[in-house]
Amino acid sequence: MKRLRPLFLSVLATLLLVGAAAAENSPWAGRTVVVTGANRGLGLEFAKQLKEAGADVIGTARKPDEADELKALGVRVEQLDVADDASVAAFAARLDGAAVDVLLNNAGIFPTREGFEGSTVDESRRIYEVNTLGPMRVTQALLPNLRAGDRKLVMNMSSGLGSIANAGRGAMLGYRMSKAALNMQTRVQAGDLAAEGFIFVAMSPGWVRTDMGGPNANLEPAESIRGMLATMAPLTAADSGKYFAYSGEELPW
Repeated sequence: MKRLRPLFLSVLATLLLVGAAAAENSPWAGRTVVVTGANRGLGLEFAKQLKEAGADVIGTARKPDEADELKALGVRVEQLDVADDASVAAFAARLDGAAVDVLLNNAGIFPTREGFEGSTVDESRRIYEVNTLGPMRVTQALLPNLRAGDRKLVMNMSSGLGSIANAGRGAMLGYRMSKAALNMQTRVQAGDLAAEGFIFVAMSPGWVRTDMGGPNANLEPAESIRGMLATMAPLTAADSGKYFAYSGEELPW
């Protein structure tokens, strides 16, 4: 056993060096990335993989006191309710003008699977507040920070269900409308800020096994996030205003 210990330590040191080298060569290394809704699901996986890739991650949660898994990653955790104007303003104030290279507008809700007749205006309004107006609030508030960054990349988490071209079946009306509207927001943002070199994209994570996607989904969070990060890494201003699947495939609006 005594002879095995030096070998084990040598292997461990090698693995740590390889991991450090991989992070150093990552396109995310040293970049400041804000991930909204990072306390669970896809947001938590974003924070995990970005941290491993050497990014300086700021993960937000509505209730940071309950975000134990996010805190365990060793990232900066901030309170943020994307549906609350005061919360968004307070978050931006705490950043105090610090540069943000990448904003991942991930926070979202999926409260119902109802179609047209079963949907209510009140519930649809609540979905819009989070899924559509939430990214608008956060992006507007962080524009000074993004302008100070060197990547100026904003990803709005959409869904394949937000595609009007592929809207061949009913149900989930409020959610689908909110994501279709978010897609339009992405296109307008891309056009309005093109001269400053911003990159705005909408992305679909696929059908993922999370609290939102359910147990029957065909993707693990790690696979979806790996795909989205790989798709985003090489993007340039020429890609701004596009709508991608996690696999890198461009989706129809």
